[in-house]
Amino acid sequence: MAGLRRERTQRDLRRERTRREIGDFLGLGPVQVAELDLGDSTGAADDGVVLRPGPGSPPVTPGSVFLLVRQAGVPVGTLLGEVPEGMDAARVLAGLARRLLRTAPPEALPVPPRASVVVATRERADQLARALDSLLAQDHPDFEIVVVDNAPVTGSTRELVERKYAERVRYVCEPVPGLAAAHNRGLAVVRGEVVAFTDDDVVADPRWLTELTAPFATDPGLGCATGLILPARLRTPAQVLLESHGGFAKGFTPRTYDPACPPADEPLFPFTAGRFGSGANMAFRTAVLRAVGGFDPATGAGTRARGGDDLYGFVRVLAQGRRLRYTPRALVWHHHRETWRDLETQAYGYGAGLTAYLTAILVNRPALLPAFLARVPGGLAHARELTAVRAAGKGDADGRGGGGSGGGGSGGGRDREGAAPGGHDSRTHPWPRRLARLQRRGMLYGPVGYLRARRALRAAGVAAR
Repeated sequence: MAGLRRERTQRDLRRERTRREIGDFLGLGPVQVAELDLGDSTGAADDGVVLRPGPGSPPVTPGSVFLLVRQAGVPVGTLLGEVPEGMDAARVLAGLARRLLRTAPPEALPVPPRASVVVATRERADQLARALDSLLAQDHPDFEIVVVDNAPVTGSTRELVERKYAERVRYVCEPVPGLAAAHNRGLAVVRGEVVAFTDDDVVADPRWLTELTAPFATDPGLGCATGLILPARLRTPAQVLLESHGGFAKGFTPRTYDPACPPADEPLFPFTAGRFGSGANMAFRTAVLRAVGGFDPATGAGTRARGGDDLYGFVRVLAQGRRLRYTPRALVWHHHRETWRDLETQAYGYGAGLTAYLTAILVNRPALLPAFLARVPGGLAHARELTAVRAAGKGDADGRGGGGSGGGGSGGGRDREGAAPGGHDSRTHPWPRRLARLQRRGMLYGPVGYLRARRALRAAGVAAR
């Protein structure tokens, strides 16, 4: 009886803690999203400074602003600024933004190779139209767009593409449900030397495709590139909470991951794939991705595995000895989930996708098992260090965090309990325990979900990778 009472007490405490977390969550107010280009200026003058609202946002008004800072068009950082009543927003934010200025001019880009963009979608024609409009505005000199309609229920996606985009966008249908299956269908039909993937809930910066694919022109050993993902809106508590914990961003420092020279700060490399980027902003050398068999169709959203398809692709390419390049100059704006229930689903799905992708890697490439086991002790020690940092309230810049199929990058916050997003060099806003528990439960489920997804594919006559 005593044990039963203790269990009930613990359950009641967890429920009360969850109620408090949801109450704190509901108290998060909206934050404006904007971008400010300082031009070539390095001084205090405001000449050449351009302030623009984020995609689909109204002009900036007094209040909190999540600001992307650009220098001569190149993203250099983000910050959280406060515009007082009666003050000129551009002047106030420019004063804050100048601390992010860089003295070295951005490197000139080579001519990017011919590219293909694959957008997988399912019954979200309105969002898809917004994404396609931004993709058609790209400054890349030679590219195509392929929309993959995944297990459609209606003809709305096909009708949209054929009615509004005519011959500018190719339409294909993939009847097997799941993001990886849809991506593999796109991979099979593209014509570009490089294939880029993005989601139907993004708005791509006009230079996104050029910046993402240009590195392939100068590095023959490059197999994959990923880019920067920032929030298009921070209107709901869920969107603010997600971005305050890092969102999908991986910071503003370019980085190349080379399996020939494993990074010292990544003890589980290459299995810490969530550090490399996210599926909403990734590109592969087409021949390389085809050579490794594409994505495992038993992973990804829309399957019982819940996610992990992008992580699987990253590791398969790295395991082939190819390099991966993260470039923050390749930017897309992402429309985050909007409700607490969305975050619960997302947290569980991220946990499941993480262990599902690891299971997929070890099932499909059992030769990698000794390398994975050899890295586990160092990875556990690294995790303990991060846990100690979090307990001390110092924040961190690691882990999957709260965002992205590839996980949250480093996040930022403000002094008032870290309740809003800011820079991307520290994380101060704690991920709610309820969401952390759901993520752990998802991790326990992931291998089971992956094996169930494989069985479902076999029953449908589709082979897993």
